[in-house]
Amino acid sequence: MSHETALAPTTAPGGTSAGNPYRRLLATPGARAFTAGNLLARLPMGMFSVSAVIMIAGAHGSYALAGAVTATGLAATAVVAPWTARLVDRYGQARIAVPATALAVLGSLALLLCVHYEAPVWTLFAAYAATATTPNTGGMSRARWAHLHRGDPAALHTANSFEQAVDELCFMLGPVLAATLCGALFPEAGTLTGAILLMTGVLIFAAQRATEPPVAPRTRAASPLRTPGMPALLAAFLATGAVFGAMEVVSIAHAGGAILALQAGGSCVAGLLYGSLRPAADVRRRLLLCLVGMTALMSLPLIAASTTGSLLVLAGCLLLAGAATAPTMVTGMTLVQRLTPQAQLNEGMTLAVTALLGGIAVGSAAGGWLVEHSGTVTGYVAPMCAAAVAMVVAAAGTRRA
Repeated sequence: MSHETALAPTTAPGGTSAGNPYRRLLATPGARAFTAGNLLARLPMGMFSVSAVIMIAGAHGSYALAGAVTATGLAATAVVAPWTARLVDRYGQARIAVPATALAVLGSLALLLCVHYEAPVWTLFAAYAATATTPNTGGMSRARWAHLHRGDPAALHTANSFEQAVDELCFMLGPVLAATLCGALFPEAGTLTGAILLMTGVLIFAAQRATEPPVAPRTRAASPLRTPGMPALLAAFLATGAVFGAMEVVSIAHAGGAILALQAGGSCVAGLLYGSLRPAADVRRRLLLCLVGMTALMSLPLIAASTTGSLLVLAGCLLLAGAATAPTMVTGMTLVQRLTPQAQLNEGMTLAVTALLGGIAVGSAAGGWLVEHSGTVTGYVAPMCAAAVAMVVAAAGTRRA
């Protein structure tokens, strides 16, 4: 069965065409309040891993240990996150998100104390794994927009674009804030600040009950994984995550971490521009076109690195490459919302995020291996190939849908 619907022109409440779609979006009753809380809760997502690496490496003198601890947390999150999302769908955002966040914050504080008081190494792994109960705040926010704008695909497209821009903004600001706090204050400052922001943000977000999606009647519905088209879509998300992971490792090795902000910046701007446009109605075809564009643009950093030693040229290529990622993610999340039953929306979006996280881990490993064995220039082959895999998988899934 086709899940496509024609996108209506964006209109103002009075029925006339309006101006800025983001102004209209945030004029939705209750939207600004839950968005403010979600911003506070989401910023630490870009802080925790950087803070943990700085804190653990500083105390133990081992980046290998720091990387192993953060990888363990990522693996634990990939296992636990879908279950947390399922509970959110079943019992509501406020009832699950607050206690789940409290457990995750306790894990972060435990990690901080274990590092500060030089506890045995195994306690670092246990403490960081406990943070896996952190709810998918971005997914919960997207679920609220889907509830508020059900039946209005144009407004939902703008909302998804806004959320993707927020993701990119947090990716840019979070690591910078973490590194600044850890360097200017004390090594544990980044983790401590992140824990406070996360708990405060989730409490503010959960308090906005008027915009919370209602809990659907409990059913024996099958997992969203069994929805036709979802496995191929998640595989495309996995490959897209590999693009991000490989690009991060290779760019850090080639030119330092600061240059990555350009990729995130390009994605943020592109996401906002994309959300202001009226997209084509066929979401599957739109996703495929976005992946074709991403594959083409991901070749630019490889060309720049292999033909010129100019960091300025590479920076420009990363900016352009980043411009393809937000439209791809926005369209992918829109398709997840179309394919997932309303009663399982948080679970469906969290599965997509979990696939991304798994892809980031795989891409990081592949990019690191190429850098170590073939050099940083060759390393840029990894994100380009990962984008091509995502494109092929999406094309195959579209033909079967």
